[in-house]
Amino acid sequence: MYNDDTVYVVGNSKTNTDNAITNRFNSFFIGFVVEMKNDTIVDLSCSATIRTTDEFIKSLFIGRSLIEFDLKLEEEIKRRYHGSSQRAIIVAYKDAVKKYNEIKERYF
Repeated sequence: MYNDDTVYVVGNSKTNTDNAITNRFNSFFIGFVVEMKNDTIVDLSCSATIRTTDEFIKSLFIGRSLIEFDLKLEEEIKRRYHGSSQRAIIVAYKDAVKKYNEIKERYF
């Protein structure tokens, strides 16, 4: 399904203690599939408990770059996502950007 030019990067963060995601997974994760030749997010999934949440988060990130943290995307998340995991999404995204850059430095 994914070509040889893709990598899988997981960004993680903590959620509120009263969040269903915390009760189920203990943390919030976003798994990004990134095409290395242009740093573009081509697919992702997250540890959401509701399918619509996963699909909505996917719609925010697909086609974006993971090479650097995008402040405009952070603002878009704040404007459009109003679930209890809003902050966790942003932190997981920041974590994934950091890990992706470490991968690029180490292997490419």
